[in-house]
Amino acid sequence: IVTFVDDILIKDGGTIGAASDADSITIASDGVVTFSQKDVHDASLSVKNGSTSAGFIEFFEDSDNGTNKVTLIGPASTADVTLTLPSTTDTLAAAGDVTALAIAGDLSFNPLKDVLINENSEKVMLDPPAGSDLPVNGFEVEDLGYKAPSVNGRSSDVIVSPESKRLQLLTPFPKWKGENLTDLKLLIKAKGKCTTDHISMAGPWLKFRGHLDNISDNMLTGAVNYFNDKSNLVKNQLTGEYGPVPNVQRHYKKNNVMSIVVGDENYGEGSSREHAAMEPRHLGVRVILVKSFARIHETNLKKQGMLALTFSDPLDYDKILEDDSFSFIDLDKISPGKKISIEINHRNSNTEIIHCNHTYNNTQISWFRAGSALNMIRENEK
Repeated sequence: IVTFVDDILIKDGGTIGAASDADSITIASDGVVTFSQKDVHDASLSVKNGSTSAGFIEFFEDSDNGTNKVTLIGPASTADVTLTLPSTTDTLAAAGDVTALAIAGDLSFNPLKDVLINENSEKVMLDPPAGSDLPVNGFEVEDLGYKAPSVNGRSSDVIVSPESKRLQLLTPFPKWKGENLTDLKLLIKAKGKCTTDHISMAGPWLKFRGHLDNISDNMLTGAVNYFNDKSNLVKNQLTGEYGPVPNVQRHYKKNNVMSIVVGDENYGEGSSREHAAMEPRHLGVRVILVKSFARIHETNLKKQGMLALTFSDPLDYDKILEDDSFSFIDLDKISPGKKISIEINHRNSNTEIIHCNHTYNNTQISWFRAGSALNMIRENEK
């Protein structure tokens, strides 16, 4: 016995007229069941009575009559087979198609071939929809919401109110002077996962996306400090006091002190949030040193003129202490594929030298030298 759960029942060796939405159902003597039913796009097959072969279901569309035919090639006809068909089908259609179906009152209606009966009992077909994709004379609105750029934009000024909390003109980041960076203070040693949302949270902060200084008040506020297992609480090495990460970094920047962020595995995973690279750069963080990077975030850091490095030996992560400062030994000789050495200065006056990897190519090194990729583009246009 072959049973179709959607009100279709077929017995061996014959055909039953079955459900109203089925066109035909046939079982051959070799156990092959063939039937066609409109709007069939999915089904499941199960076999009982210990059959060793569950067979398979083959779907194909019959373009001649608009019917989706389903062929069930299964086990011997003596087995019990259940084919479950969906009771409903979701379909996406264009506005013209939907209108035609609504007029016909039949989802199987094909406006290209099928006819309708009008009030005079005449067979008629619907005319294809016609019209303009856009108004010939344009939209009748005073403000189109778009202003075409000037032919020569160099003569135009972009004016933003200095009182705006949500918009701020960007100031080019300073160039690298080609020297070794020295005496960088540890801002935070991030523990465990540190996604772009830990670095630059979303939510209500997104309203400041156009104001880099304001949105930077969320920088690394979600990162967990390795030394106290707390988020947004780090030590200010200049004062010895603890405070929010952005506040401490702003204090460093005010005092012309560069800093470094140390991270764990896959640093910067998650959404490719550009602000997660722009905020540290804006507040004066110069280096991100981690066990490994999420690829897109690493590239974003490069574009903003940051130095993105990874530990050559991941165990060196454990050497970083809370009061450490860092000085580069050979950054002035940076080149593709060449390791970079950093001297770690501990508070007890002990020092250690670690080696770091980078993935900068020559173009990306030029970004770092120029201060950012945008800076380099501007220089090339002069």
